[in-house]
Amino acid sequence: MELSRFLSVARGDEPAELVLKNGRVVNVFTGEIIEADVALADGTIVGVGSGIAGRQELDLQGRYICPGLIDAHVHIESSMVTPYQFARAVVPHGTTTVVCDPHEIANVAGAAGVRYILDASEGLPLTVYVNLPSCVPATTMGTAGAELGADDLRALGSLPRVLGLAELMNVPGLVLGFPDVLAKVEAFRDRVIDGHAPGIGGKWLQAYAGAGPGSDHECTTAAEMLEKLRLGMRVFIRESTAAKNLRALLPAVTPQNSRRCAFCTDDRHPADLLDEGHLDHLIRLAVAEGLDPVTAIQMATLNAAEWFRLRDRGAIAPGLRADLVVFSDLKDFRPEMVFAAGHLVAQAGEPVSRWPEPSADESAVRGSVHVDWSRVSLRIPAPDPAARSARARVIGVIPDQVLTEHRIEDVPVRDGEAVADPERDLLKIAVIERHRGTGNVGLGFVYGLSLRRGALAGSVGHDAHNLIVAGCDDVSMMTAARAVAEMGGGLVAAVGEQVLSSVPLPVAGLMSDQPVETVRHQMDRLTEAARGLGTALPDPFMALGFLALEVIPALKLTDQGLVDVERFTFVSLFV
Repeated sequence: MELSRFLSVARGDEPAELVLKNGRVVNVFTGEIIEADVALADGTIVGVGSGIAGRQELDLQGRYICPGLIDAHVHIESSMVTPYQFARAVVPHGTTTVVCDPHEIANVAGAAGVRYILDASEGLPLTVYVNLPSCVPATTMGTAGAELGADDLRALGSLPRVLGLAELMNVPGLVLGFPDVLAKVEAFRDRVIDGHAPGIGGKWLQAYAGAGPGSDHECTTAAEMLEKLRLGMRVFIRESTAAKNLRALLPAVTPQNSRRCAFCTDDRHPADLLDEGHLDHLIRLAVAEGLDPVTAIQMATLNAAEWFRLRDRGAIAPGLRADLVVFSDLKDFRPEMVFAAGHLVAQAGEPVSRWPEPSADESAVRGSVHVDWSRVSLRIPAPDPAARSARARVIGVIPDQVLTEHRIEDVPVRDGEAVADPERDLLKIAVIERHRGTGNVGLGFVYGLSLRRGALAGSVGHDAHNLIVAGCDDVSMMTAARAVAEMGGGLVAAVGEQVLSSVPLPVAGLMSDQPVETVRHQMDRLTEAARGLGTALPDPFMALGFLALEVIPALKLTDQGLVDVERFTFVSLFV
């Protein structure tokens, strides 16, 4: 908005375009609820008070008004839909700004993936900011489809809507001073650098925080959260599909430290977005757990805006962007109207009219699955072919967490091969390199997926996003894995030689080109098929996808082998 016009309307010389009358404004600066009218013009708030004239007036009849919600850390790719469809899912829930980390698509397509996210989100009612992926690949212990060095990131840093550097996952690389990691931090030293330090404490955490990363969204305990807050870090309290940390962390939030805390969703699947909601769901959970409602709204708005230096949003005040949410109940936060840049864009949980869909070139992010099947074998020779069992390291699934256990189990041996034991919930797992056709296959065992038969597979395997498959027998596993490749990426449930259900994800093997509602129904059918195979996990494919993430403790599997994350080294499968 031009300054001269703003001043004219703010002074009252010109009428505002729209005045929201008789509202109760949530003032996130002072923690107060103030009865006031809110005047809007040219997408900007031009007045908060009384006696403001407008060409149009809307009587809110005492409803509350708060700033549009801001997600401090999200991977749009994990919604399995394009940015346009993601916006359709989250804006009606009150989210008007997200800070995304496109490292999922960057690990597949590099800089072209980052540019795709920016292009595909241009001009949406949802403002999509980007923090550049700091770890492509996450480590050298997995094979990604691309690599982004300091020079690559510096070049991307000049693009519109790029804020800084996203979750710096390579904690040892930074603390031990690896030159490539230091170069990235130095390149963004004067900008926002987000952290990613699960379970890190003591001297290593002090070195890590002091080197640049100023936030963390990986806390799982109140004690971990307090240690990070005491060092000056911001903490993003996460409630995702796979990692539900909000209830465990809320006891650490106090009136003294709440302004250092924000909310993030990280990774949420379509069913959760459509049924539970987005940040509105986190606000409702937090208030139900006893958090003051205004504090919860501060954490979902102003706190995130201040950390990311977004000085034009995050509050309701003259001169700020007119991103607003209207709702009726402080203790049961449910958006009724959502305004983005002064325009009503959602009402009663639905988008208002059809938003223009950005055009984006998808050529660089399609056709991303390349597997040389002649070089792929799922056999695991036993250390002693004559033995009836072998001691092995086993990945243990922890429900509702991306952390895993490092278990030692006896696995059965048949005909000289180590095999799955579904009766004991002990499955075989494989990570097949899918970017370059190298034939790399990491093999191991997993406990906790609870399949009784068949297999599950997907091209979503954080963070390198190789093809990951787990199952009860090799035939089912190969059927599922091949089906993923034939679709150009996706998720599959199979038994024997039969594909039971699938969700195609042709955009980088991560996202569908279908509406979010369609993907949700496809996922419902796929999850039902997985349930028929025995699993009881709420979202087995989200759980499966994180078993390859070699920066989250304790034991993970990449295409190169089994990784002891706490020691940051490869370990042998057999003990």
